[in-house]
Amino acid sequence: MEKVTIFDSTLRDGAQAEGVSFSVEDKIKIVKAIDKLGCAYIEAGNPGSNPKDLEFFERLKSIELKNAKIAAFGSTRRRGISPSEDGNVQALLRAGTQTAAVFGKSWDFHVTDIINATLRENLEMIYDTIAYLKEQGMEVVFDAEHFYDGYKNNPSYALKTLESAVQAGADCLCLCDTNGGTFPNEIYDITKLVVEKYDVPIGIHAHNDCGMAAANAIMAVRAGASHVQGTLTGFGERCGNTNLSTVIPDLQLKMGYDCIPQENMAELTHIAREVSEIANLKLNDREPYVGRTAFAHKGGMHVDGVSKNSKSFEHIDPSLVGNERKFLTSEVAGRTTILSMIRKIAPDINKNSPETVKIMERLKELEYEGYQFEGAEGSFELLIRKELGKYKPFFELDTFKIIGEHPTEGSIRTASAMIKVSVDGKKEITAAEGDGPVNALDKALRKALEVFYPTLSEVHLTDYKVRVLDSTSATASKVRVLIESSDGVESWTTVGVSKDIIEASWIALVDSIEYKLIKNIEKKYKQFL
Repeated sequence: MEKVTIFDSTLRDGAQAEGVSFSVEDKIKIVKAIDKLGCAYIEAGNPGSNPKDLEFFERLKSIELKNAKIAAFGSTRRRGISPSEDGNVQALLRAGTQTAAVFGKSWDFHVTDIINATLRENLEMIYDTIAYLKEQGMEVVFDAEHFYDGYKNNPSYALKTLESAVQAGADCLCLCDTNGGTFPNEIYDITKLVVEKYDVPIGIHAHNDCGMAAANAIMAVRAGASHVQGTLTGFGERCGNTNLSTVIPDLQLKMGYDCIPQENMAELTHIAREVSEIANLKLNDREPYVGRTAFAHKGGMHVDGVSKNSKSFEHIDPSLVGNERKFLTSEVAGRTTILSMIRKIAPDINKNSPETVKIMERLKELEYEGYQFEGAEGSFELLIRKELGKYKPFFELDTFKIIGEHPTEGSIRTASAMIKVSVDGKKEITAAEGDGPVNALDKALRKALEVFYPTLSEVHLTDYKVRVLDSTSATASKVRVLIESSDGVESWTTVGVSKDIIEASWIALVDSIEYKLIKNIEKKYKQFL
């Protein structure tokens, strides 16, 4: 099986995404997760850029990794000084890594108009930096920045930059589509030419500005590239980078390349979601392979087909990447979908059982009232348990009160919630402040229940959606609230409907917490089987 080296840049290029700011602890967690997946390299950032990265590289020295090498990232020396005098180059050495990823300009326009150097000076900067690092015993990946644009503008000069890197001893030439505007056919032709010209491994670093980063990485590999850079879930500068959670299974499961240890492939979904959680970014539900709806089926014909033979409407077995099949619950899904959900709780029930009929009738009643369960699997599981007599509430609400505050100019609007709950006759009263009434209510409820159920400290809301169901009724309209919650590993969605937005939110919040507590019990039970 031909090897493709996976070079993960989540901590460097991914950190350049809007809204992403990793703490040192975040970075440590991500390093461990990506190493567990089995990527060959982890680009840990620029050790010369800020104190946080300096601390991070120091911490890395004491962490033992099983699969990955850590790479420090930096640029070629500055114009007019030697590598030994350049602070950023020296920072690469102080980082203490075996590998350095060094970027240099391959587009003549960038050389003359952006860094104000001559074309010859740039070639010398590339050569001197790589040769110096090689003399220090480092492995060097040369990131040929803007290579594809540079080649299209001045092919002769773009190739000269690679020649300088090769002559200096670069271990890999990574061709960068930095602006993300190159098409797959261009990537294939240019990469193939470079692969045939140089006897060193060739890589691809693509951006997604035309929505083609994954396709470009695939085409580069087809042209002979053996090194792929990207970020685990695709987030990064502007529109992001090559999404490794897509490209790894594309290459390994579809095309037969060896990217990560085969036994680790089943960890892909879990690790992709974990990294998104650490980055505080919501993973796209429709993300190939690892998204929540990647193997979700709603139409009756689809559900029936998959139930008979999964390959009828699935391109792979979801378990290969650690994901799972979902049959979405709705008026178009049919009895097969409902039955598959019921059997997770009561395996002996069949399609014609009175319990199945009863649950379907209840589902129709609730959908008529405005509920929607296809995106609220947590609430639907609780509904099934209630109808089957397999539900016992974990707490009782005595009362809650919400106080809103009108903000003064320049201040943030806040709300306070006070709540009183009972668990097995024991009462707990607490209060919390939040950004709005629902956030305050959520915080107060979890704060009260954590006294009895400490694992709820792991849970937090990741998404909150409100939809008005009947706009013609103005302020008397019903609203549907969908809440997505996460414990940092798994996520689930619950739903509530009412003419009162607070009550609808409360229904969804309670379902969210009770669903988590039920899952905790199931996990404990499985440990003893």
